[in-house]
Amino acid sequence: MRQFRVWAPTAGAVRLQLDGVARPMRRNGGGWWSVRVEAGQGARYGFLVDDDPTVLPDPRSARQPDGVHAPSAVHDLDPTAWTDHDWTGRQLAGSVFYELHIGTFTLEGTFDAAIERLDHLVALGVTMVELMPVNAFDGTHNWGYDGVLWYAVQETYGGPDGLQRFVDACHARGLAVCLDVVYNHLGPSGNYLPRFGPYLTSGRNTWGQSLNLDGPGSDAVRRHIIDNALRWLREFHIDALRLDAVHALVDRTATHLLEELAIETTALAAHLGHPLTLIAESDLNDPRLITPRAAGGYGLTGQWNDDLHHAVHTAVSGERQGYYADFGSLACLEQTLTHGFFHAATYSSFRGRTHGTPIPRDLIPGSALLGYTCNHDQIGNRAVGDRPGEYLTPGQLAVKAALVLLSSSTPMLFMGEEWGARTPFQFFTSHTDPDIAAATATGRRAEFAEHGWSSDEVPDPQDPATFTRSKLDWTEPRREPHARLLACYRALLALRRSRPEFTDPWLERVWADYDEARRWFVLRRGRISVVCNLSEDEAVIPVHGRVLLAWAPATESGAGTLVSGHSFAVLEEGDGAGTVVTE
Repeated sequence: MRQFRVWAPTAGAVRLQLDGVARPMRRNGGGWWSVRVEAGQGARYGFLVDDDPTVLPDPRSARQPDGVHAPSAVHDLDPTAWTDHDWTGRQLAGSVFYELHIGTFTLEGTFDAAIERLDHLVALGVTMVELMPVNAFDGTHNWGYDGVLWYAVQETYGGPDGLQRFVDACHARGLAVCLDVVYNHLGPSGNYLPRFGPYLTSGRNTWGQSLNLDGPGSDAVRRHIIDNALRWLREFHIDALRLDAVHALVDRTATHLLEELAIETTALAAHLGHPLTLIAESDLNDPRLITPRAAGGYGLTGQWNDDLHHAVHTAVSGERQGYYADFGSLACLEQTLTHGFFHAATYSSFRGRTHGTPIPRDLIPGSALLGYTCNHDQIGNRAVGDRPGEYLTPGQLAVKAALVLLSSSTPMLFMGEEWGARTPFQFFTSHTDPDIAAATATGRRAEFAEHGWSSDEVPDPQDPATFTRSKLDWTEPRREPHARLLACYRALLALRRSRPEFTDPWLERVWADYDEARRWFVLRRGRISVVCNLSEDEAVIPVHGRVLLAWAPATESGAGTLVSGHSFAVLEEGDGAGTVVTE
């Protein structure tokens, strides 16, 4: 016998429709309805609410084999399929993340195809694979942030069994898995939760209606979110969750949803016997997210740090449009690398107000901040989805990599950046509702028209070619200049692993020197200096030492070290043997 339960607090009657037969359900406490019946693996079912003849999928559906508008399917993972019994997990500090989108990481776009590329990540030096959302959404391909059935795994990727195989294969290779989850809104198509109860409020954020986290009935909505998070960690053996856009969570309760989730995740980690990690994406520059609960914070493990991306990208590329306006100086780069946030109770011209607050460097380690040269947003939200490899030199890409991978932050790569991929990563959707499809395409073009782009340049998200163009080309790493850059990334990550100066997480032990006019920058980690020449011309930078790694030959000069334009060199004070040059 199997128990079917659903939360429908305002319904007068609820029936379970199982394999075409409707059965009445019994009202329980707290707005829950339940019934126990025989049902095997794969049985199709849904719920009928009051007199509405529409069969609705289960809000906690484990599988949607026919899409998000169709009935759910009974599904249990096979416990005997797991082989990761000796897996002990990975903590955030010391990890190297790699963000990827299952649908575009390989030509096939499935979990099983991605497994075939995991050895590349191991050889690169990655220790944590971060998946963009895989929850069930409308259509066949999507970034994943339009999910509507959070407990199900997208069928076109391989469904729940495919995710299980992927996680198990990662663990077999020593790779942890982080999953991107979205709790701030639901997608526009296939969201039937309001038919069941007050999941949403009248308030809105950038992407749609807000979740009901603090109004009447919110206890069950919060439980829906927390149980979903724990399901990934417990049932799918996921090691970490990336919590999308937590600044859009509206919660005025005494214990914020994020703190409540941290409490329950800590308890689950103690039971499982290995670390579990919660990473926030937030544009607030608020250290409370990653401040320990004992010190008055929410107790999350880490958060993405867009300030580091902006500081590095603008310093190297020279771009200053939009939210890059306050960034670009080497003073900004120094502040961000040594203090974590650039906007820390300082004026933001893009926002027109004071923004952020400083990180207490004696309390919060730099490893709690994820640093990156690019990610899905910073590429995909450009009008044409062009990667840095399209408009920067290989040397500039190498300089960006050196600054991020050898910083005190936990580094994260975005798929393909390690070889300077030229394939774009564009915004793509496959909404089945023609009105939503048209509105998405029109809105995308209008958004970029406001920033001076021609609407003809903005790819149609609904065009299947937009999705196809965004797939990685795995022949690139074997060709120049990609092969040289890939060798550089591998060498940088090997150097990070080999030297404690680079895994030292404390921001107080990071400092920098720079010359704004001559465009050189030196990141200092103990006795080691990461010397970067951001200009096109060679420069003598006043630092001496043994070359541990360099993009182009760096030679001793009386006044310092001669470094080629658009290049870096890693120097160590004192004597020693061995020089690695990526040429």
